[in-house]
Amino acid sequence: MTTSLLLAAVLGGCAAAPGSDAAPPAPEKLKVQVLSELPHDPGAFTQGLEFSGETLYEGTGLVGKSSMRAGPAGAAPSVRQELPGLFGEGITVLGPTAWQITWQDGVAIERDAKTLAERRRVTYTGEGWGLCHQNGRLVMSDGSSRLTFRDPVSFAPTGSVDVGRDQLNELECVGDSVYANVWQTDRILRIDAATGRVTGEIDASGLLTPGERGSADVLNGIAAVPGTGEFLITGKLWPKMFRVKFVPNS
Repeated sequence: MTTSLLLAAVLGGCAAAPGSDAAPPAPEKLKVQVLSELPHDPGAFTQGLEFSGETLYEGTGLVGKSSMRAGPAGAAPSVRQELPGLFGEGITVLGPTAWQITWQDGVAIERDAKTLAERRRVTYTGEGWGLCHQNGRLVMSDGSSRLTFRDPVSFAPTGSVDVGRDQLNELECVGDSVYANVWQTDRILRIDAATGRVTGEIDASGLLTPGERGSADVLNGIAAVPGTGEFLITGKLWPKMFRVKFVPNS
């Protein structure tokens, strides 16, 4: 084989790696299919929503109205702890431990998951918006396009990923994906936590009537219903929660 033919063969082999520079697939377009409606406290400025077993946990915000509560979905909470003087944000529950973060106070509160009694406080830098747990780590948003991973015991940051979409708010971890409310919109993003790539965009508009919208704030709150592939979603000051499936928008 001549030198030119050998070079051509080598270059041809290098070029035979199809898809190496291919653009990632576009996010799947999804919408909500409402399965049922449940009552929700219209005075709850919802910042976090998560199931642990059959217990629904909710964190609420606004200074003077912040709390963490737990109980059956759609019923009055059986346990509730106030968070005086702070602006509560996202929550998550890992076995016997619950975490609640704050907006601009730089404080994370570790709680007993059964009683919601405060155990200790840990400081962090920056704002706190959403929180969930995944594969032995915490995932936290701060209103930017970045998700920060944290140690579930020390709350120290262990890494981060950029999603390329700003105003990521309340989070729900499901498998290797993170679902994120986008603040001031009716959209929910499904994110591959390993890469930050958005794999799905969910249109959750039109859930409230015009009358209900008048006294409600933005969509915020995603809780995966264990073992079903379904979700509870709600919003700040919403009178209802919706049990839904995310289905193709066709």
